[in-house]
Amino acid sequence: MPQKVSSERIDRDDGYLYYLGKDGHVWKTPMKMNTRGRKAKVGSEKIEREEGFLYYIDGNGYVVRTKMNRGGRARGSGAKRKAASARRPARKAMKSSRSKSARSSAKKRRR
Repeated sequence: MPQKVSSERIDRDDGYLYYLGKDGHVWKTPMKMNTRGRKAKVGSEKIEREEGFLYYIDGNGYVVRTKMNRGGRARGSGAKRKAASARRPARKAMKSSRSKSARSSAKKRRR
């Protein structure tokens, strides 16, 4: 569940990407389709970052943070996964690397 970190609301413009910079301020940068836009600082509030959190601007325009998901798969699931793949039958080898249309045209030429 995200926690609201800022009290300042950010109004968004189309064609810009919004993010929290290393300096703690919200920045906007033009997307590729926006050729006339320039990078600019948005808002005046400075936000102190904490390690282990992901910061982003939510749909309402506030900066929020959420705990980063670290660690990957749970322990022990690798053994279960290997056992399940061992039970699966092997895939049949393809007859030819040529596509179906190439094979049909080759048949027509032989006739």
